[in-house]
Amino acid sequence: MNRIETTLNRLKADNKKAFIPYIMAGDPDLEKTMEHVMLLAECGADIIELGVPFSDPLADGPTIQRAAERALKAGVTLKRIIPFVKKLRQRTQVPIVLMTYYNPVFKYGEDAFIKDSVKAGIDGVIIPDLPPEEGEDFIKLSRAAKFCTIFLIAPTSTKERIEQIVSACTGFVYYVSITGITGSKLMFEKTFKSHIASVKKSTDKPIAVGFGVSTPEDAKMVSQIADGVIVGSAIVKKFYEHPAGAKEFIRKLREAI
Repeated sequence: MNRIETTLNRLKADNKKAFIPYIMAGDPDLEKTMEHVMLLAECGADIIELGVPFSDPLADGPTIQRAAERALKAGVTLKRIIPFVKKLRQRTQVPIVLMTYYNPVFKYGEDAFIKDSVKAGIDGVIIPDLPPEEGEDFIKLSRAAKFCTIFLIAPTSTKERIEQIVSACTGFVYYVSITGITGSKLMFEKTFKSHIASVKKSTDKPIAVGFGVSTPEDAKMVSQIADGVIVGSAIVKKFYEHPAGAKEFIRKLREAI
């Protein structure tokens, strides 16, 4: 059991929901990322997602794409982020999940990536363009290292597909609330709620909802049906455009969950 599972079990025992903010590592540089992580921890983040900048993202909307461009311009790569987290561990033990695409992991080497991540204090990874059936070796290596593999379920996922995905997940299951990119508007429809209910029938693992959660009101509604709430683009945008108001905004998100 690693930090993610320990944290989620504690929250469940206390009948609380997880607040999982996302920021892009290296936006605008790693020194500022350190400040942002510490602020998120101070404001009550239960788990923090750190994005790995990549030039050709599949799931990211304009806000996160621009954050990745700024980070890449600052020379931030996966090879710099892993030792950055090791340094971060001197200041906080909040669970850290990397959100990356497969290309940087493939270039790094799956085994080396997992070993170095665990050694640095990274607790798990989300790789949107690695489907479970293509990641069998990666999953096996990760489980041996107690490194969480978090896969995505979409609103269009069938029952058979859901069962395949949840069996590959450790830590939590990431439910994508919309059929779109990050930063899109969240729509609370009956099908959304019923689909999450069907996912819950397939697993007892915690389910966190992301994509489209951008306000405290959104976060409150999601927390009523999910075990965790993931907020990305809205926080990235706030840190970049209105940094003075970031702390208050993040606190309001936390309070709403």
